[in-house]
Amino acid sequence: MPDIFERSIADRVLAIEGGKLAEQADGAAVVRYGDTVVLVTVCASSEPRERMDFIPLTVDYEERLYAAGKIPGSFFRREGRPGEQAILTSRFIDRSLRPLLFKGFNRDIQIVATVLSADQENDPDICALIGASASLVISDIPFSGPVSAIHIGYLDSNLVLNPTLPQIENSLLDVIVASTEQAV
Repeated sequence: MPDIFERSIADRVLAIEGGKLAEQADGAAVVRYGDTVVLVTVCASSEPRERMDFIPLTVDYEERLYAAGKIPGSFFRREGRPGEQAILTSRFIDRSLRPLLFKGFNRDIQIVATVLSADQENDPDICALIGASASLVISDIPFSGPVSAIHIGYLDSNLVLNPTLPQIENSLLDVIVASTEQAV
């Protein structure tokens, strides 16, 4: 039975749903903000790695053309490696979550955020971080979360929470803030 958490943020509904997709993963969440939908899964290896002085965390952010309703054609039918924005989003998720993972947990952890639908209005990056945090919280991986994220823009002399992608183009400020209940 799926669990759904919903909140209205910036006149749009943010919904987090767990327990419906990717049941074999240690944790999985589907995050919907407007018509943007992101599936985030978290898996940890069953065997620990020996002698590690770092947290073995891998974050993959996958944004495919089909999410925006585009199908590649002609000669280039495959999508290549991740673009610059996908790499920056992966790093943003990694840097936000890594300090909250238990330092003695030496099993490989993989977080995969897959954009299922992009409505060209709402930023899937925010959904990916919120989904990664939710997936870690419901998994058995030791995690001192949850983490929240908000996109801040500056339009017409006002701060705007979670501006739409067209608004970001005209914004004088483009900042994403990740925070826990205790700290930013």
